[in-house]
Amino acid sequence: MVKSSKLKIFNDPIYGFIRIPGSQIFQLIEHSYVQRLRRISQMGLSYLVYPGAHHTRFHHALGSMHLMELAIGVLRDKSIPISEEEANGLLSAILLHDVGHGPFSHAMEHSIVDGIDHEDISLQFMEALEEETDLDLRLAMQIFNGTYPRKFMNQLVSSQLDMDRLDYLKRDSFYTGVAEGNINAERLITMLNVVNDELVVEEKGIYSVEKFLMARRFMYWQVYLHKTGIVAEQLLIKILQRAKELSADGEQLPASSTLSYFLNNRIDRDRFDKNILHRFAQLDDIDVLGAIKAWQQHSDFVLSNLCTRILNRQLLNIKLRNEPISEKKISKQFDRFKSENKLSDEETAYFVFSGQIENKAYNQQVQNINILRSNGKLTDAARASDQLSLKALSKTVTKYYLCYPKKQTEQ
Repeated sequence: MVKSSKLKIFNDPIYGFIRIPGSQIFQLIEHSYVQRLRRISQMGLSYLVYPGAHHTRFHHALGSMHLMELAIGVLRDKSIPISEEEANGLLSAILLHDVGHGPFSHAMEHSIVDGIDHEDISLQFMEALEEETDLDLRLAMQIFNGTYPRKFMNQLVSSQLDMDRLDYLKRDSFYTGVAEGNINAERLITMLNVVNDELVVEEKGIYSVEKFLMARRFMYWQVYLHKTGIVAEQLLIKILQRAKELSADGEQLPASSTLSYFLNNRIDRDRFDKNILHRFAQLDDIDVLGAIKAWQQHSDFVLSNLCTRILNRQLLNIKLRNEPISEKKISKQFDRFKSENKLSDEETAYFVFSGQIENKAYNQQVQNINILRSNGKLTDAARASDQLSLKALSKTVTKYYLCYPKKQTEQ
């Protein structure tokens, strides 16, 4: 890689000027694997609900890195020893934590490849970056996958209160215009400390933690799990599903060579080698959008109809309920659309389907947020809070949905 020193500062709409802390981070940012994140949407198709939500994974990676630098400074000021090597590892790990995302982020995570999460692909990208550059990313990888002995460092990257969540809540709130999701990330970071090698929040930060968890709940129900966003995401998944089905039957669909490869080959965890990683690194939102524009003219009713619905925002109806949808209601919509369009059961299933969504704003079972009392004792945030609603946030909320097209007379 040719080293450069042209750009040292980014102007971010959330935090203002973001400084690039060192040559290793600059080299990583310049690499094509990270630059690809400029072409990966942070919020998938949420712009169909919130028109401003066009920001990218690249924005988020830089913002998370900026917050990590602040956190390192705060902890050092509180006499928590963090070496330069560890600081570099933390900054590299958080910068690359989402580099494994595919097109439209979570919407197509298990549609492009099977049985492998974006975290696993991110780790493979880190390994590839180390091989392709003169950078030592061993510590970054250990921090990222939780094998580094200093536990709080992994918690800064991945936990109930990490730099990833602090940035995406603040950033997504800004770009969607949903003010309820806005948090004071800097205030929360100044309240961080380390006890017994675990990340904690000082007692005076309890109200900031409450605001953070409530904001996360608002953002999930108002933005990430918005019913229109759900149906748009499902349509995108089904478009790729149909494209794969047609490709398996010998249909040559117009698409970029990269997307065509993943349409014509079943890629799972066992097959995801360096060659596949290189192909995956060429894949982004542009491949998928370009294909959808071409496929809307295809002779296959299912594929062309689904693509047209996404492009023109003529989405399916969606009913969201607290109880499972009855088979009778599903069958009614299924039989109607099947009859109107003379489709098979398999074809109709692309347009009429049900499912469920879950949300738990605070998952104590995975990893809790500990509050450091003035007497030195640690208390779980839900117990330390005087807000009864905070305890309710640790319960899983499940909702059920039914998607189906409008009647022809309504269109």
